[in-house]
Amino acid sequence: MLEIALDARRGGFHLQIEARFASEWTVIFGPSGSGKSTLLRLLAGLDRDTTGSPGNARVIFNGRPLSDASTHRWEHPGRRATALVTQQPALFPHLTVAENVAYGLLNLQRSQRTGRVDEMLELVGARDLVGRRPLDLSGGEAQRVALARALAPAPQLLLLDEPFSALDGATSDALLDRLRHWLQKQSVQSVLATHDATDAFATGAEVALLRDGRLVALGPAAQVLREERGRLMQRLSEQAARNL
Repeated sequence: MLEIALDARRGGFHLQIEARFASEWTVIFGPSGSGKSTLLRLLAGLDRDTTGSPGNARVIFNGRPLSDASTHRWEHPGRRATALVTQQPALFPHLTVAENVAYGLLNLQRSQRTGRVDEMLELVGARDLVGRRPLDLSGGEAQRVALARALAPAPQLLLLDEPFSALDGATSDALLDRLRHWLQKQSVQSVLATHDATDAFATGAEVALLRDGRLVALGPAAQVLREERGRLMQRLSEQAARNL
């Protein structure tokens, strides 16, 4: 359960959201500039609420303030509260793929780290990249490794900011489906930001619809994105008519 009440300004942009994400898989949907990335950065603790009234800001995850949980390990050594994966992999260039994935596993024994790295790379379909360095990877390969690195410390909350943008549609869909099933087994709550309605429909997720920094709808994808699906179909129809 993720409860948020946030108010942040970035130049002329104003994000103001109060919501409760109860689903284990929530899709933050909206066009570019709607506030998706800003919201995830706030949840990850990389940005701060800017209202000037800290008491009004609230981010509670499973009954605990996330601002505290993000700096502590829960349940067992090596488990973090949150992990954020963005479009930019930001891998350490001087480390191999295996060393990048193992970076956050310092509290595990060497054999445990090796096993965990292998497991995560297998999950994202990057087992064959284990000895390579980031400069030798394609954009899609780097995104897979960044995802494996984020999953390795077993986060309880996974934040995904369009992390598969460098992958083709079929590959992205397959990875997303495999990831969802794994996260469900691990009881990891996930929030995925996207501007692609397909991601929401394909996962059958709870959808939070953002427009201009405001939450305008929250609920099942078929309900929340009914208007978006109709708009998309109309655009396709108009485009087909122009091409005749």
